[in-house]
Amino acid sequence: MSPANFDHDRESGSGAVKQHVDKLRTVLNICRRMSAMTNLASLQALITNEAKELLQADRVSIFLFDRDNCELWSAISQEGKIMRFDARLGIAGAVAMTGKAINVADAYEHPLFYKEVDVETGYRTRTLLAVPLLSLDGAVMGVGEATNKLDGVFTDEDAEVLATLAARLADIIETSPVAAELKAQNLKPSIYPAEQFISGFSTQNIVGMSHRIRSIIRLIDQIRPSSVDVLIQGESGTGKELIAKALHFNSPRSTHPFAAVNCAALPDNLVETELFGIEKGVATGVDRRLGKFEAAHGGTLFLDEIGDLSLAAQAKILRVLQERSVDRIGSRTPVPIDVRIIAATNRNLETCMREKQFREDLYYRLSVVHIQTASLREVPEDIPILANHFLQKHCAAMSVELKLFTPAAMDRLARYDWPGNARQLENEIKRLVASVRGRTIAEDQIANLPESKPSKAQARPGQEPSKSLFDAVDALERRMIHDALKESGGNKQKAAQSLGLSRQGFIKKLKRLGLPGT
Repeated sequence: MSPANFDHDRESGSGAVKQHVDKLRTVLNICRRMSAMTNLASLQALITNEAKELLQADRVSIFLFDRDNCELWSAISQEGKIMRFDARLGIAGAVAMTGKAINVADAYEHPLFYKEVDVETGYRTRTLLAVPLLSLDGAVMGVGEATNKLDGVFTDEDAEVLATLAARLADIIETSPVAAELKAQNLKPSIYPAEQFISGFSTQNIVGMSHRIRSIIRLIDQIRPSSVDVLIQGESGTGKELIAKALHFNSPRSTHPFAAVNCAALPDNLVETELFGIEKGVATGVDRRLGKFEAAHGGTLFLDEIGDLSLAAQAKILRVLQERSVDRIGSRTPVPIDVRIIAATNRNLETCMREKQFREDLYYRLSVVHIQTASLREVPEDIPILANHFLQKHCAAMSVELKLFTPAAMDRLARYDWPGNARQLENEIKRLVASVRGRTIAEDQIANLPESKPSKAQARPGQEPSKSLFDAVDALERRMIHDALKESGGNKQKAAQSLGLSRQGFIKKLKRLGLPGT
């Protein structure tokens, strides 16, 4: 290497180091100024302008996680307007669910990208960087998002910068007066009424945050532009009709009818009348009546419990699906139909086909897309979420003050397998709302449910009692704070800095944990 080249490389290297140092200083300056903010307007201006310039992004936005409604809402954005969407959808939703950052070079090619936001806003997302906002106890409280890098794609350094700003912002939201403003802001209506689908039905009516539920929500979003037929299989009470409605109201057919029929309640001699219709005068006193296929024309027909139909009835339905027309009883002219079929059953149709109880050709015709719902015993982490959802719903329906479960009561609910699934759980919550006089629901007020899972309080023989995640995190926090205070000689400012907290946030933790030194 010649001396000239060596000098050039050294100058280039020193230039890169200087640029990195300058960026760090800018990040620290923004963090310092964020900490001094006492109102939301100033904080919004700082993030949407200076943070955007630092990252060389077209936009920087902050979405907060509303766990009660399973929503992400735009707390800080370029437009300063409120937008809400299902927290289980999109790249921001994936970050909220996993707590891990995602960097995308081409948004429209990414399988998790939620295009509906761009459709509603008219904005075109190309590149996207999303990082989690974590509370002091490590829970996800929101998502920081930068979109459309002005030159190229977002780098690992950009991710570090945005993560640093997000960490400082999370601390501010928890410990500053801005929190009250954000809470008031969250009560304002969304500016995008189109996101509230027809009949007010969206994927948010499907409650749960388990991996199985999130997979179903993403699938509903992925097939949103199409009208393919869908087969839903799962035990009774697992929300098959909710999924069917979400599929319909999130499809191009959402403005057309959604008709439902319970096939298990259809006797063979009434299948044609109910599904295909009947002409006037076929018998004395008979008026013309449209069948369910015609009633759903242009929209969706939900065939619930299709596994309970006889083979003869299955053959008739298959013919309609193949011909795309129905013959009313007493009519000689076929009636063309344009219907999307969503079928559901609590039976194992694969087993039924082997036993010659369900037609293979009908099965393959229906299951263009197949959805398997989860029983509650398969997703026990969703039981507390569902229980609280039903509690809010029925307290409001009965116009009573919102009740609360004690930890022991919730633990008991979570330890039961619920063979009737969400339907059985909802009925138990409804009974509790109607019968419990006080505001608190205790363990002994819950119906006598046989325990299906070991209690958290029960230890295995020869083992110490296991701690809950909350207890483990609590113990870890106490030990870390104790060590930090010991190393700093009791200086709270130094202890806070060593833990990466503000002094105010550190004191708040001391008070919450009931530790000395407050």
